[in-house]
Amino acid sequence: MKTVRRTMLLVAASALLAGAGASAALAQRTPNNFRYEIKNGQRVPKPGNRLVRPDGSWREEVRQGSCVTIKEKSAAGEYKETRRCD
Repeated sequence: MKTVRRTMLLVAASALLAGAGASAALAQRTPNNFRYEIKNGQRVPKPGNRLVRPDGSWREEVRQGSCVTIKEKSAAGEYKETRRCD
């Protein structure tokens, strides 16, 4: 009877530790100032470089080969996207 209790206690403890470890891994995030994000355990470059101004407007440049897409949003909510290929 002692071995059954000990086995059940070990199974419960390992399940508790596994659950705590999984939730700790999910809680980790890549800081905003990093140039990459982590997906499936691999470093993946962030899609673009976004500059956010104090008034809430932002500007982002995304490179795809020799082309650059510029996305802008003003503080009033106006969105503008331009694409230039050199």
